[in-house]
Amino acid sequence: MASPVQQPLQSGGSKRKGKAQYLQAKRPRRCDGGGPRQLEPGLQGILITCNMNERKCVGEAYNLLNEYGDDLFGPEKFTDKDQQPSGSKGEDDDAEAALKKEVGDIKASAEMQLRRFQSVESGVNNVVFIRTLGIEPEKLVHHILQDIYKTKKKKTRVILRMLPISGTCKAFIEDMKKYAETFLEPWFKAPNKGTFQIVYKSRNNSHIHREEVIKVLAGIVGCLNSENKVDLTNPQYTVVVEIVKTVCCLSVVKDYLLFRKYNVQEVVKTAKDPPQPTAEQAAQAGDGKEAQLGSAHEGSHQDDPASGERNQRVEPENSAELGQTQPASETAEAKEGGANPELSGQVTEGSESNEKDLS
Repeated sequence: MASPVQQPLQSGGSKRKGKAQYLQAKRPRRCDGGGPRQLEPGLQGILITCNMNERKCVGEAYNLLNEYGDDLFGPEKFTDKDQQPSGSKGEDDDAEAALKKEVGDIKASAEMQLRRFQSVESGVNNVVFIRTLGIEPEKLVHHILQDIYKTKKKKTRVILRMLPISGTCKAFIEDMKKYAETFLEPWFKAPNKGTFQIVYKSRNNSHIHREEVIKVLAGIVGCLNSENKVDLTNPQYTVVVEIVKTVCCLSVVKDYLLFRKYNVQEVVKTAKDPPQPTAEQAAQAGDGKEAQLGSAHEGSHQDDPASGERNQRVEPENSAELGQTQPASETAEAKEGGANPELSGQVTEGSESNEKDLS
């Protein structure tokens, strides 16, 4: 509550107490679409992380989602205020029936004002939640990342990760267990099956432990179908668990490791797939290899007689050298013999000096 602001005393010297004035408190921001203002159980949307600029992150998210949303689901349809339903024009004798109609008209007008994408408060720094209406968030986000992965075009500067959230519930073990039993059925209940991994992240929450949550969810997946197996290297499905304060956000996504954990910035940095050669290029490459192999064989055949001649030439030289090796060896022995007396002389001189030192 703001402190009161008192007026200054008058110049006449009278100590007249000024009237206290209170400043108006800051009211929480309301959503333009008339929906919920904060992240709460029962919502679907997209959880987006950024780096220290949430307002710009929301703007980039709107632009990106509207671009790909119109491409995937068609343009969003708006309704004018004049076309919104209104109450009955005739006079109603029953006041209760008239009140019910008015309440119904208000609810209908509020539903018509809801936008396809609407930002709500997450309560966590550098985390933005975009509520979705009438679309599949996991399908939209996968389409965005797949296009960025193929084109390698950077379309955002602030957005880091985009995680689709297919369902939310209260962040308590009992509530999560009850909700996950029905939430995970479309992917893991027999006859559906697949390999999976569980990714857990908690923000501003300290009463839930990672090991406990993973153990409970893995047990549920195993009970739905015994053929579901854990694979941490290349899983078919990734169960994403995001705890935001008192709300648990769940989703099941594909290509989690391929799309760099759904990081928009890292997907652009991945190397492109090497282009496959065409049939003509492959044929030309094959002809070039054959020509190189043929020339190599011809060169080897041409060198064979030359190598034989060289071998024949080397033999008499070797024989001549063998005949001349004796004097060479004698000279070597003479040199060695000449060197040995010097060494012996040096050794004797050294020994004599040592004997003199000892004496």
